[in-house]
Amino acid sequence: MTIAADIKLQSGDRLSTSAVLGLNGPKADDWARLRQLQYGELGDFGVRRLIFHMVAVIITMWMLADAVSTMLLCGWALMIAAALYSNSDIERSWGEQKGRQIRPRDLVRHSLMVFVLASAWALALIATAWWGDLVLLLSLIGVVSILALGSAVALMAPPLGTVIYVGTTATGGSIALIMADRIDLAPMPFLFAYVAISGAIEKSRTLLTARIAQAGMQENAQVVSLLLREHEESSADWLWEVDTRRRLRSVSPRFAYALGKGVEEVEGERFLNIIAGRNWSEDAVHHSLHDLAERLKRGENFSALIVRVEINGRQRWWELSGAPMFDSDRRYIGFRGVGSDVTEKRESSEKIAFLARYDTLTNLPNRLQLHEKLAEALRYSAQWRTRCAFVMLDLDRFKAVNDTLGHLIGDRLLAEVAHRLNAICGEGGICGRLGGDEFGIVIHDLRDGAMLDNLAKRIIESLTEPFNIDGHALYIGTSVGSAIGPRDGDTVEELMRNADLALYEAKGQGGGEHCRYEPTLHAAAEEQRRIEVALRSAVERGELTLQYQPVVDSHSEKVVSFEALVRWNSPEHGFVSPAKFIPIAEDTRLIISIGEWVLRRACEQAVAWPTHTMINVNVSPAQLLQPNFVDLVQQVLTETGLPARRLEIEVTESVFLADATTAKTALEAIIGLGCSVALDDFGTGYSSLGYLRTLRFSTIKVDRLFVKGASQGNRESLAIINAVVAMSDSLGMTTTAEGVETSDEARLIRSLGCTKIQGYHFGRPMPAADATKLLEAARSKAFDAAAFAKRTMEGHRG
Repeated sequence: MTIAADIKLQSGDRLSTSAVLGLNGPKADDWARLRQLQYGELGDFGVRRLIFHMVAVIITMWMLADAVSTMLLCGWALMIAAALYSNSDIERSWGEQKGRQIRPRDLVRHSLMVFVLASAWALALIATAWWGDLVLLLSLIGVVSILALGSAVALMAPPLGTVIYVGTTATGGSIALIMADRIDLAPMPFLFAYVAISGAIEKSRTLLTARIAQAGMQENAQVVSLLLREHEESSADWLWEVDTRRRLRSVSPRFAYALGKGVEEVEGERFLNIIAGRNWSEDAVHHSLHDLAERLKRGENFSALIVRVEINGRQRWWELSGAPMFDSDRRYIGFRGVGSDVTEKRESSEKIAFLARYDTLTNLPNRLQLHEKLAEALRYSAQWRTRCAFVMLDLDRFKAVNDTLGHLIGDRLLAEVAHRLNAICGEGGICGRLGGDEFGIVIHDLRDGAMLDNLAKRIIESLTEPFNIDGHALYIGTSVGSAIGPRDGDTVEELMRNADLALYEAKGQGGGEHCRYEPTLHAAAEEQRRIEVALRSAVERGELTLQYQPVVDSHSEKVVSFEALVRWNSPEHGFVSPAKFIPIAEDTRLIISIGEWVLRRACEQAVAWPTHTMINVNVSPAQLLQPNFVDLVQQVLTETGLPARRLEIEVTESVFLADATTAKTALEAIIGLGCSVALDDFGTGYSSLGYLRTLRFSTIKVDRLFVKGASQGNRESLAIINAVVAMSDSLGMTTTAEGVETSDEARLIRSLGCTKIQGYHFGRPMPAADATKLLEAARSKAFDAAAFAKRTMEGHRG
C-alpha cells in the first residue's frame, strides 16, 4: 500500500493540523515518510533564509548602532548566526539524504534551533523597548515582521518552524510594545501571527497533500513498471498476430523464442506450418491443430484453446486465445491473440489424472477405474441384452514371498503378474488391480460360459508357472471367482460382491480353482454373517457349554483324561456344529475370547475330579500366538487351583505355519509351567518330524482317518500307525488313537501298541455331570468303560 493510501486511511480526506505540523502521523513508519515529504527539500531554502537574516541583522545593527554597544550587537549577531548555521546544517543533511527517514528527535532539534533564532529577534525587540526608542522599536518590528512573513509564505518553510518563529517573535513584539507604553498596539503582533500562521498551515497542508498524491502516483508507477518488466521478462506468455493469409507478422522476440527460432526466420511464415512441425506434411496433424485452423478460417473468437504443437522436434502444449482484427472500414485484416506454454501444467494434470485412475505399481487400472468400466459394461448389457462378467482373483502364497524375500521382491512379482494378466486378457477384458494381491477383470461382452471358464483356466495355468525375480524362482498360484451380469447382479457393488463370494469359495477348496457365483454362496455367506453376529454375544449370554469326551488307557480301559469340547446351542440358530462356528470364530478372532472361557471353565471343572484325571484343552493358533497366552494359562491355574501337571494343551501342526518361532517359544513356556502338550491330528496336515525333534510333546494323537483305514485293512494306515507308535515310544511320548467306535477297532488299536484310546466306543462328549458319574463308576474294580458308555448313550436316548 502506498503512503497516500496509508494517510487517507488514518486521517480521512483532509490532513489534520497536528499531522501537518508534525505533532503526530498515521503510523510509526508513515510518520517518518510524511516528514520526509515536508522536509526533504529544505537544503536550498536554508541558504536563502541565511541571506535574508544576515541582511536583516546588518540593517538592525545599523539602526541600533547609536543606542546599543557594539559588543552586545556583535554577540547578538553571533547568536543568530549560530542558530542559522545549525538549522542550515540540519536541513542540508535532509536534502543530501533524500531516502533518510526524519525521526521525531530530528524534528525536535530543528524546532529548538528555530526557537533560539526567534528568541534572538524577540530579545532585540525587548531590548529596543527597554532603551525607550519607540521609532526604532516600530522599525525593528517591521523588519522582524518581514522575516516572519517571508517564512510563512515560502514554499519550503517547515510549518512547525514557522509557527515557532512567528509565535515567538510575536510574543516578543507584544512585550516590547507593552514596555514602550503602547498597550493599544500590543495585540497587533498576535493578530499578525494568527494570520501568518493560519496561512502557513493551509499552504503547508495544500503542498503536503499534493506531495502525498505525487508520491502515491510515483509508487503506483513503480509497481506498474515492475509488473510490466516481469511480464516482459516472462518466457511463458506472448502476443501473436497473423494476416489474412495466416502468415505471421509483427513477431515479438518472446514469441520467436517460444517458436525456437529468430524473429527474421518466422516473420511472414505460415503460422500453422511452423507449429505443426514435421507432421504437417504427413497427414498426422493433431486434432487440436485442425480445430485451430478451422477457427482461424471462419474468423471466430476463441479463448483458452489447448493446442499440441511441435517445436524443434519436441512436443509442447500451448494455450491460445485470439480474436479477428478489422480496419476502420470493418474489413477483416487478420487475427491477433495471446498464447502461453502450458506443457508443464498439462503434464502435471495428466499425471494427477493417471494417479487417480491407475495403480502406480502395475500401471493397471485401479479399483476406481474398474468400477467405472464395470458400470459401463452393465449399462451396455442392459441396453443390448447381452452379458458381461467380473472376474476376481487372489494370489496364493504371496504373503510368504513378502515375509521371506521382502516387499521389494513382492512388488516386482506383482508387476510380473500384471504383465501376464494383461497378455492373457488382450482386448477381450480390462484387467486392473483392486489392492494388495487382488486383481479384477471386466469382460465387456461375454459370449458364453465357456469363454469365462477358459479365461480362468488360462489365468490359473499362467500364474502357476514359476516367476524369476532377481534370481529367485518363485512359485505362487491363484484362486479365481467370477460373476455374470446382469444375471448375478445388476449393480457394480452387487456383481463385485458376488464375484468375491465365488473367490472365497475357490480359496476354501484349497486354491488353484475357479468358482462361479451361485445363489447358494450368498445364502451361505448371509448365514455365516448371522452366525458371526450371534456368536459375538454367545459367551455373555451363557449360550456356550462344555462337554467332555473320555480318554481311556488302552489296556485297563480306565479313564485317564477328558478332552473339553465347546458346544453352542443358539436360541436363534439352534444347535450349531463346531465345524461351522469354530472356523468363523477363528476368522473373526472371536476364538481368543472363546478359548479363554473354555480354558477357565475346563480347569474349574477338572478341580472337582480325582487327582489322577487330566483335562485336555484345544488351543487355536490365534490363541497361542497371543503375547500374553502363557501368562493367561498361569493365571487360570492359579485362580482355579488346578495343578499344572493335570492340564494338557492340544495343538495342531497349523500353529507352526503362521509363526513357528513364536509358537515354539510359547509351547516351551507352557511345558516349563509343568503342563503337557499334545500334537493333535498328526499326519493329516503339514507334518514335519522337525517339530517332534525340537519340542517335547507328551502325546501324539493319531487321527481317526488312520484308525478307520486300519480297521478296514488299509496297509498304508496300518503302516502309519505302526510308525507313529514306534517313533513315540523311542521319544518317550504316549499315543492316543482317536475315533475308535467299535470293540474290534479297540482291539486292533490295542494290538498296534497305542497307549490311549478316545472314541464313541468309550464315550461320546458328555456334560460335566455325566463325566463325574463315569469317574465315580470307574472306582469299581469290575468297571467296564465300554458298557458304561453304552448305558449312558441309551439313557440319553430314552
